[in-house]
Amino acid sequence: MIRKAIAALWFCLAWSSATSQSSSNEVDPELRLALRDAITQAESFADRFDAEVWLMSKSQPLSRYIKDPKRRMHVLKAVHREATRAGLRPEIVLAVIQIESAFNPYAVSRVGAQGMMQVMPFWKKEIGRPDDNLIDMDTNLRYGCTILKHYIKKAKGNLANALAYYNGSYGRHTYSSKVLDAWATRWR
Repeated sequence: MIRKAIAALWFCLAWSSATSQSSSNEVDPELRLALRDAITQAESFADRFDAEVWLMSKSQPLSRYIKDPKRRMHVLKAVHREATRAGLRPEIVLAVIQIESAFNPYAVSRVGAQGMMQVMPFWKKEIGRPDDNLIDMDTNLRYGCTILKHYIKKAKGNLANALAYYNGSYGRHTYSSKVLDAWATRWR
């Protein structure tokens, strides 16, 4: 019963946020295409040895957020896969997730952003995939990494500006500073 109530509340919040955001923001067609393409691609680690070294080095800092070692490895593999696929440093993605949701795959913000990377639901409609589940970690990472990569290109490689775009706070760098600090102190 509680799960149904939470799901209903989540749906209402997501739907109202998506409706209001999609009508008030013009969506970049290039980002829409990048998201559509990203959803249909999949990659894994190219070099198993390097991947294992990376996974082990990131497991300890992630243990603060995810206690179960199997779950931690699952999350790290997924982050590495999706960040690499998008052409991002996985450590930056880990820092974004730390600030956005503290690694809570069920996080929903007050404006309706969902999942670990806090993706706005209107993107599903924009790319023609209304049934995608942004609470699903793999789907959320695929969307989030693609969106972040797009904003890095838009900001001509300026990571602070790209992070501000990602957060919807372009012109201010409070959010960017938090992510960059997390990257430098925990994930680098």
